[in-house]
Amino acid sequence: MKLDDSRRSDNVEDDRGSGFGRRGAGIGVGTIIIVVIGYFMGVSPSTLLSLLNGGDPQAVNAPGPADPATGVAANDPQVDFVRAVLGETEDVWGTYFQGMGKTYVRPKLVLFSGQVQSACGFASAASGPFYCPGDQKVYIDLSFYRQLATEFGAPGDFARAYVIAHEVGHHVQNLLGITDKADQSEQRLGRTGANHVSIEIELQADCFAGVWAAQANNARKILEPGDLESGLNAASSVGDDTLQKRERGTVVPDSFTHGTSAQRVRWFRRGFEAGKIDNCDTFSAGASL
Repeated sequence: MKLDDSRRSDNVEDDRGSGFGRRGAGIGVGTIIIVVIGYFMGVSPSTLLSLLNGGDPQAVNAPGPADPATGVAANDPQVDFVRAVLGETEDVWGTYFQGMGKTYVRPKLVLFSGQVQSACGFASAASGPFYCPGDQKVYIDLSFYRQLATEFGAPGDFARAYVIAHEVGHHVQNLLGITDKADQSEQRLGRTGANHVSIEIELQADCFAGVWAAQANNARKILEPGDLESGLNAASSVGDDTLQKRERGTVVPDSFTHGTSAQRVRWFRRGFEAGKIDNCDTFSAGASL
């Protein structure tokens, strides 16, 4: 990815090393739409914890001297990458919302290490990146990027950018009122029906990530050869069927909550090729989902 000319976002909060409970309110919400890759990939927390314990997340994510103006560690290439990608999402969605006659409220992105408290409750590194609609923040433990490359076979800058874009896609859903409607539907349905709504939400976030990538590339040519394939590979690596087969050796479609690898790739590609959210209506897709 070519991000040298990308604007760096100031909406990154560096919470690494601050300890549990420094950020957000420790209160629960009704049906929590907290998109965590641990849950969202169907991998047991115990397995992810075991993988994470193979290294020292605190050491990997130990922040350098913080910028007194932003509180974000200075001279950290991983943080710089996150700030650049978040800035790209802010610019794309800000312009897109303006075109719809709406105002895009920029989310905060919180970097944490080990564990964190959000308005949606407690999360650990095993939960992976997630978006909390209660405080409109994206949460990422940067050690996940190492896992994405080594455990899930999805290396590359654009694979990492896809993770941020997917979570920001959930923020876009929240601002458009989609999250609330989906939450209400899930409460009315049984488990199978609620799982299907969850899949629709997740695939739409993938599609929104594709829309962002297309818009950002059209505006600033940020993609290099191989980047799109890297993003598609990341989407494929977190399909319910792929993860269940890797984790359990069997696949249970009724338990899917985020879609198959093929579905995730298809909707990400659809968003990228269309470049607009009108083509991301997963809720009306029916059998073609």
